[in-house]
Amino acid sequence: MSRKVPKVSVIMPAYNVERYVGRAIESMLNQTLDNIEVIVVDDGSTDRTGQIADRAAERDIRVEVLHTKNQGAPAARNAALDVARGNYIYFADADDWAERDMLRDMLLLAESNALELVIAGFYIDTYYADDNHLSELKSHPSQVYASQEAFRADAYNLFDKNLLYTPWNKLFSRARIEELGLRFRPTFWDDFPFCLDYVRDVERVAVMDKAYYHFIRSRKESETARWRPDMYEKREEEHTWMLDLYEHWGLEDDPASTEMVQRRYIERLIGCIENVCNPQCSLTRDQKLEQIQAMI
Repeated sequence: MSRKVPKVSVIMPAYNVERYVGRAIESMLNQTLDNIEVIVVDDGSTDRTGQIADRAAERDIRVEVLHTKNQGAPAARNAALDVARGNYIYFADADDWAERDMLRDMLLLAESNALELVIAGFYIDTYYADDNHLSELKSHPSQVYASQEAFRADAYNLFDKNLLYTPWNKLFSRARIEELGLRFRPTFWDDFPFCLDYVRDVERVAVMDKAYYHFIRSRKESETARWRPDMYEKREEEHTWMLDLYEHWGLEDDPASTEMVQRRYIERLIGCIENVCNPQCSLTRDQKLEQIQAMI
């Protein structure tokens, strides 16, 4: 007897997050939309992450756990995409959590408008201690875009509000992902190129002003806290992607879009300078100054 096809496949890569993964899985299983599958990929964890995920799978038939050798989040997400069965795909991180109505509300909007992409708001919860955190809302007024052109013309606003960079505030059509043969690239910050590839020619898009997903900033080993010796080269590469996207959209001369792309470049250039000044940076003072001068 075949299993019922889920409406949404939740994909969750997990690596050494024993403190958080239980909460992340439960926040998906507690969704008011129950016709889902949750695919947790234990990416070669050396702590109890895999065991916690396995226990969740024993309790709830909707959970499937894949145990792989450590290859990073891109490979983990790709492994889950290869077995996902849902009509839509939702990506979640194993150290975050989501409010209960998220998948139900996103799916309702997607199905009622035959959408290929639903974009929701989210929170950035920055923890300074277990009982001390700051929550920052990222959102955009709700809108079902009337056309591909309407979405592209407003995309600069969505980029400005950090709503187009990450996969975990979006509901993706699995049919479209497979039609494009789309997978995550084997690189750090793999979210951005995946999202860019998906939105490049997407046609039916909506954005919701409500926020559900809580992106947690707390762990010192977070990807965003490390010194990256190749950050500048990565940011330069990303800038070429943005220029290419807006040229493809025919908006390279649009004033609002151009201002966003160029301001984005300056903001990330400042981030690259901050990266060189990171206490973890192993460069000498002269080497740091030389790199910063070269960037500027």
